[in-house]
Amino acid sequence: MSSSTQQQQLVNKLEDFEFPYCDDVAKYEKIAKIGQGTFGEVFKAGHKQTKKLVALKKVLMENEKEGFPITALREIKILQLLKHENVVNLIEICRTKATPFNRCKATFYLVFDFCEHDLAGLLSNINVKFSLGEIKKVMQQLLNGLYFIHSNKILHRDMKAANILITKAGVLKLADFGLARAFSLSKTGQPNRYTNRVVTLWYRPPELLLGERNYGPPVDMWGAGCIMAEMWTRSPIMQGNTEQHQISLISQLCGSLTPDVWPGVEKLELYAKLNLPKGQKRKVKERLKACLFSLAAFT
Repeated sequence: MSSSTQQQQLVNKLEDFEFPYCDDVAKYEKIAKIGQGTFGEVFKAGHKQTKKLVALKKVLMENEKEGFPITALREIKILQLLKHENVVNLIEICRTKATPFNRCKATFYLVFDFCEHDLAGLLSNINVKFSLGEIKKVMQQLLNGLYFIHSNKILHRDMKAANILITKAGVLKLADFGLARAFSLSKTGQPNRYTNRVVTLWYRPPELLLGERNYGPPVDMWGAGCIMAEMWTRSPIMQGNTEQHQISLISQLCGSLTPDVWPGVEKLELYAKLNLPKGQKRKVKERLKACLFSLAAFT
């Protein structure tokens, strides 16, 4: 027996010992690359025997020197906890076989139920029209999903239309939990210190832009509100280029951020450092009026 064959057999035994519950991803056939998640590529694939369609999310391992990425472990743990009709379903974790050609390192995939559409893609398609009833149904399912994950003490932290999947049967699924984390109410009286460098900029709430690190479910609710507006505007309602630009757009739409309307805002770390617009009036109704109150919005 050659040394290379012995080496491969040893690698296979080590793999089976370290990852006994990970099937070989070869049982799925990749059909097409369909996206890029927070921490990996996403492929449409089919089970070779059953023909069931799935989504394979590749776990990026290139920069990991200390084993499996902690971000991926967190996502897996959260998805195993969250079983709900309006949360994307994690079926299993699969891996490739480690060989000398991949430096004896396996590649891991999260296997999800396949969803035909994402909300951002539907909204960008001029041929797709949403009735008022359909918009209500989308938002009802989105809020049901958020209520469930928040009830289980999980924050999504990346709410945006691209992370809202919809099956061909019209069932909405919250997806991409790559930035999600558990949250808790401090029992010691000390505030939580979560990172505020989360949530895609156009959907990022003002408290995070102002440096808040002690936050909870409202950061997801802001994103849900942005998505609801987007159901009518058909594109993100505030498209800032920088954090300063984004907070300015929020002020222009929602009114100036002052202690009068937001008690305690002056205590946030970046409140005095950012150039916040003053004297701005709330313009949400005016901005959405053409969409919300046209006859087309109610057909």
